[in-house]
Amino acid sequence: MANNLPNETPEELLYKSVRGDRKSQEKLYRQFYGFAMGVCMRYTQSRDEALEIVNDGFLKIFTKGDQYDSKFPFKAWFRRIIVNTALDFYRSQQKHYFHENIEEAYEVSSNDSSPLSQLNHEEIIGLVQRLPSGYKMVFNLFVIDGFSHEEISNQLGISVGTSKSNLSRAREALRKMILLEEKAVPSPNFKDN
Repeated sequence: MANNLPNETPEELLYKSVRGDRKSQEKLYRQFYGFAMGVCMRYTQSRDEALEIVNDGFLKIFTKGDQYDSKFPFKAWFRRIIVNTALDFYRSQQKHYFHENIEEAYEVSSNDSSPLSQLNHEEIIGLVQRLPSGYKMVFNLFVIDGFSHEEISNQLGISVGTSKSNLSRAREALRKMILLEEKAVPSPNFKDN
């Protein structure tokens, strides 16, 4: 006889996962792995780092998921856990990241006003990943995840002014990288065969 039970909600899977149900943990992991990786890739230097954060995030969810408040959407709560795990990772690794001078890394004439080409999601993420780690963290927290400069200041242990400055520099660096990308793409060659 076929099992006609409806699919379990993330909240139900979480409830069972916290109680050690391995099948529910696997289902929750499979259901939200892609979403978690997408968030983590914005905050890391490599796919391996992102995977480490995803796994750490799921471990937190499986061990502390009983703190979830069902008054709030599950996905928003889940995202917050993953972002906070990425921030923890960043703080633990900050001393290892290489900080470079953005002006030296991306030398482009500031009066270049070529039109912005349409970039796909992977290309945008790739450009964001090329930002120095401090700029990348502030950019992601402010632009993508909606943190205020005060919240970023508290999370990263920097001043509000530094947060604002890093955001401005990240935006400028991205603009310059996009301009470089546009110059690097050759025009299509339309030849009759």
